[in-house]
Amino acid sequence: MKSFENHFLIAMPSLEDPYFSRSLTYICEHNEHGAMGIVTNQPTGLNLREMLKQVDKEIEVTDDKAEQIVVAGGPVSQDRGFILHSTQPGWSSSMALTSEIMVTTSKDILASLGNQRGPDKSLVALGYAGWSAGQLEEEIQQNSWLLIEADTELLFDIPVHKKWEMAVKKLGVDIWQLAPGAGHA
Repeated sequence: MKSFENHFLIAMPSLEDPYFSRSLTYICEHNEHGAMGIVTNQPTGLNLREMLKQVDKEIEVTDDKAEQIVVAGGPVSQDRGFILHSTQPGWSSSMALTSEIMVTTSKDILASLGNQRGPDKSLVALGYAGWSAGQLEEEIQQNSWLLIEADTELLFDIPVHKKWEMAVKKLGVDIWQLAPGAGHA
């Protein structure tokens, strides 16, 4: 089985599901039991300052991080936060995904997230996307998704509203010229 961990799923234009239409999803885990990913470009309508105030009014947020957009990471567990961030251990539920990317789900990261004590780069998501065993592979075969290797620039540095377009450009094709059906030789 080929693992799609540390890859992006680029939603095909024909994918009309409200959670995944024109989405870019980072795959955190993929094994024989299924897959788990974080949609990186669907805004929740909250910025970091607003989200942190809802959690704890005492949390300090610096101006340079306050306007960071919080994304809807997927339809599963939307009341739970998932923070993808540059490597900086020290929180109780951090897991290294690569040598450059970690995911943290514990509340202890929140106090430092909005200021200089937090990781250099981060993406805050509410919820995640999940696939049962074989489901993601089937959706890829049905031409719902394209795959590219993940990179930190696209994950952390590209504005939310440009991520899908920039991922498509990395493919080097005009996605609007692709047929919605899959062809197999």
